[in-house]
Amino acid sequence: MRTVKAALIQRVAQAERCADLDACIQAIRAAAATGSQLVLLQELHNGAYFCQRERTEVFDAAEPVPGPSTAALRDVAAALGVVIVGSLFERRAAGVYHNTAVVLDADGSLAGVYRKMHIPDDPGYYEKFYFTPGDLGFVPVDTAVGRLGVLVCWDQWFPEAARLMAMAGAELLLYPTAIGWDPTDPEDERRRQLDAWRTVQRGHAIANGLPLLACNRVGFEPAPAAADSGDGILFWGSSFACGPQGEILASASETAPECLVVDIDLGRGEAVRRLWPFFRDRRIDAYGDLLKRWRD
Repeated sequence: MRTVKAALIQRVAQAERCADLDACIQAIRAAAATGSQLVLLQELHNGAYFCQRERTEVFDAAEPVPGPSTAALRDVAAALGVVIVGSLFERRAAGVYHNTAVVLDADGSLAGVYRKMHIPDDPGYYEKFYFTPGDLGFVPVDTAVGRLGVLVCWDQWFPEAARLMAMAGAELLLYPTAIGWDPTDPEDERRRQLDAWRTVQRGHAIANGLPLLACNRVGFEPAPAAADSGDGILFWGSSFACGPQGEILASASETAPECLVVDIDLGRGEAVRRLWPFFRDRRIDAYGDLLKRWRD
């Protein structure tokens, strides 16, 4: 049995970059005090979710990777001996920006980087204006706690992303996330959306025989002034961990900040895959059309 104690830091954004990063670091310290060896932060944790409107001045907040935020996370990872998965607005070059996950190993080294591959462009989520699609592929990151398959938010709706991480030897799937409701959504629609979000990710865990962590924002964030993108977003929290059969191991509040701490058995996937040998039975000779946009 290879057990990793993981912490998912679900927060309400304070909309000030320094304040938010400081709050994340305080939360990481609190998580480490519980014995957590792995800490997952939410998507774009250094401030408000800025993609509700297209604004060129927002690019000023982007930073290089490695850069100031990775340095701050590096220092706390090394001081506490924990692995940290963060989520940053990366400035790669003038006009080239990414939504980037960074993995700081327990010794403070930058173990790996993942650039978000699937970029949404929906009301309130105008990410294509800000982010260039990732070009690093689906490559797990080796760390002191195991091989991590790190993906980001919109990636969580695509089974191909989880499958390719699993095929490359990931032992755990992780999703920093920013998703919520339009405040005008009726309650029945809210329940359908939240249930779909949980279900699709549990399906990735089951189909790949892997445990999974999803860390989401929580709380209401108004749309920026003069935005034409609606009435803001009510982030639904509900960060959770599930096992390789989709079983819910822990789940956070829909409405409140929380440090969700959970023990993950990284060795159990082996036993599950022996019972449910999906990888053995894949018909790789018959999947060529998956490389097409559509079958006409």
